[in-house]
Amino acid sequence: MTILWAVIFFGLLIFFHELGHFILAKIVNVKVLKFSLGFGPKLISRKIGETEYMISAIPLGGYVKPLGEEPGEEMNEEDKPRAFNFQPVWKRLLIVIAGPVFNILLAYIIFLTFLGIGLPVAIPELSSMTAGIENVAEDSPAMKAGLKKDDTIIAIDGKSVSDWNEMAEVFSKSPGKELALKIKRGGEIIDVKIIPEPTKAKDESGKEIVVGRIGISKKLDAKIIQGNGILAAPFKAIEAVYHWCALTVDVVVKLFTGAVSSKQVGGPILIVDAAAKAAAVGAFAYFNFIAVISINLAVLNLLPVPVLDGGHIMFFLIEAFRGRPLSDRVMSIANKTGMALLLLLISFVFYNDIVRIVVPWLQRTLDK
Repeated sequence: MTILWAVIFFGLLIFFHELGHFILAKIVNVKVLKFSLGFGPKLISRKIGETEYMISAIPLGGYVKPLGEEPGEEMNEEDKPRAFNFQPVWKRLLIVIAGPVFNILLAYIIFLTFLGIGLPVAIPELSSMTAGIENVAEDSPAMKAGLKKDDTIIAIDGKSVSDWNEMAEVFSKSPGKELALKIKRGGEIIDVKIIPEPTKAKDESGKEIVVGRIGISKKLDAKIIQGNGILAAPFKAIEAVYHWCALTVDVVVKLFTGAVSSKQVGGPILIVDAAAKAAAVGAFAYFNFIAVISINLAVLNLLPVPVLDGGHIMFFLIEAFRGRPLSDRVMSIANKTGMALLLLLISFVFYNDIVRIVVPWLQRTLDK
């Protein structure tokens, strides 16, 4: 079932994104040659009118291929008025930006449905993603070490931590071991020593293990948006989308500045795992996850990186300002640079996925 939920998940995200490009191309009368869900060898294809619709082998993306998108593409004279590269900047800009817009539209439809039937939409505060402490248990190692409500753990044994999961993992792997913590309390930085208490627990496979616990709970600050009736739901859904977009942008900025740990960046393996877990909880959790990732996809696609939609938008704006496009040589260098950056990012997120999911799974399998 994990594969099925992942296929539905990626299929919806990709379909809406590419549908945006496709519909806008049709609206401004640009000829679309191909519409594909997935990359690589085509599995199923059917030509309807002037467009070939395909499902391809690699389900981690998709594409819409308009006529004239590639530099130097051969075409008949009668086709040039409908070729992508012969269109004014504003038309090309609309076609490109439509993909991220439709991802936001998907999130809006999901939130609108939730709010219309009386289900709330929660947007977590960024502060609740950090290693901030909400409560300290009585007689716990944390209380004995002097930790207090609203403290934030910023380093363990000299290594910085910027989120709760990273911090909790260190404590979990250190039962009975003394750790040196750096605590941010107000404007002060305090050094404390703590020994996580050995505690019996069960891993995901049900095997009993010993982990370390210090007796603290995390902040769970979140903005809750209620539908307040069918008439209010469309406006409340806009509010929910806005706050999720703002949170996503904030996280991206803090990732680049180092305020949020890069270890939290995940890729396809993490998404597949999370989608399956959300589906196991129920339809609400599953579609809420789709909405959140759809907004993430929209925001990341708008980053001004060549080969992403945001990179194309950047080049179109430069062209509009200059009155002519950049040279083929500059575009070629920019695209190669963008592709290299994208490959580095893909490698990094796969590494994070392997360390976070695959390695622990292998360890559990080998221990059986």
